[in-house]
Amino acid sequence: MLGSMRRGIAVTMAPVLVAAGAVAALVLGGPTADASEEFYQPPSPLPAGQPGDVIKSEPSTYNGATATRIMYLSRDIDDQPMAVTGTVLVPDKPWTGPGPRPIVAYATPTVGAGDQCAPSKTMAGEGQADLLSIAHSLFINPLLDKGIAVAQTDYQGLGTPGDHTYMMREPQAHAVLDVIRAAQNLPGTGLPADGPVGITGYSQGGGASAAAAELAATYAPELDVRGAYVGAPPADLAAVGESADGGYAGAVVGLAVYGARAAYPDLDIDSLLNDRGRQALEEAGELCLIDGALRYPFLNTKDMTADGRSISEYLAEEPYSTVVEEQRIGNIAPSVPTLVEHTPTDDLVPYEQGRQMARDWCELGATVQFRDVHTLPFLLSHASAALPASGNSAAWLADRFAGQPATNNCGQF
Repeated sequence: MLGSMRRGIAVTMAPVLVAAGAVAALVLGGPTADASEEFYQPPSPLPAGQPGDVIKSEPSTYNGATATRIMYLSRDIDDQPMAVTGTVLVPDKPWTGPGPRPIVAYATPTVGAGDQCAPSKTMAGEGQADLLSIAHSLFINPLLDKGIAVAQTDYQGLGTPGDHTYMMREPQAHAVLDVIRAAQNLPGTGLPADGPVGITGYSQGGGASAAAAELAATYAPELDVRGAYVGAPPADLAAVGESADGGYAGAVVGLAVYGARAAYPDLDIDSLLNDRGRQALEEAGELCLIDGALRYPFLNTKDMTADGRSISEYLAEEPYSTVVEEQRIGNIAPSVPTLVEHTPTDDLVPYEQGRQMARDWCELGATVQFRDVHTLPFLLSHASAALPASGNSAAWLADRFAGQPATNNCGQF
């Protein structure tokens, strides 16, 4: 999962759809015409403002909702302003629960690092044509069906200029929390400016959701966050990288290295790589999920480095070990209730590191419910577990918006 491409085949579709997706990538090929490409170019300089301020917006498309594509202000890993894009979806169905219509931030799973992969494009039928939109709809549609609005973020560097800081904790958390603020600030939607909100995500999105839950109290204290759903989170990148390296989706590790290089240019990661490694990293910035998985199946990072050592070996040394530790989730107690789900047979994101994150939160005094998601124990179990996870996410968040108290099972897992 560290890679995006590796998780590529897996991310959020059922296994049968993954195989179909590989075919679709070959049949549907490259990017479709995108009438809104100019939209993704931020003004220079960026306008003054606060995180969550909307820079610009335009109508978009999504079945069952009024969709608006947005560009909004957020903060990067150096706490500097950045422009991020996304989509605000206001469902056609009314909200029938108590209080104003809630908004849920949807943190997307791995899509790749090419600008054509940005979910705000592919969800609208633009960008790279593959079946990943099915993965998004798994989580979005059950929320819309309950009358809950959805605010989706592309994260840093997807669609917009610059490199995608894949799996970097703070930029992802900021983008998730600020897309809620942007949805609240967006005029003409009828959404409340200070109503109840939630967060959901699976895989990379699970990590982003978890990070946002940790930072919500300090970064966005004004938000009325009722709960965060965290599915199959890559909470410990060292553990995820070791598990993924050389596997059927090994290219995902290359994408993680790409993300670290984007966030930490002073590490001079290119100096560690051989020609093949540098080529793989450059291509990672141009490819989407399925393309990357097809281009670099069973990638072993020992074949990428100049001295033949694996990326995991480097991650155990300074200065890389400090960077990895900065991405670890579980060091800060979420101030909001969380539901963490993971399948014990996960073949991409190790189950134990996800459970350990939940245990760490418990020890810090957080309200945590940890549950196993059961799926068939075969290849691509990470992907197939997303199907039950998506329904569980919508049901659990709807209960929080209905005022039902969140339960805690700390000490029982």
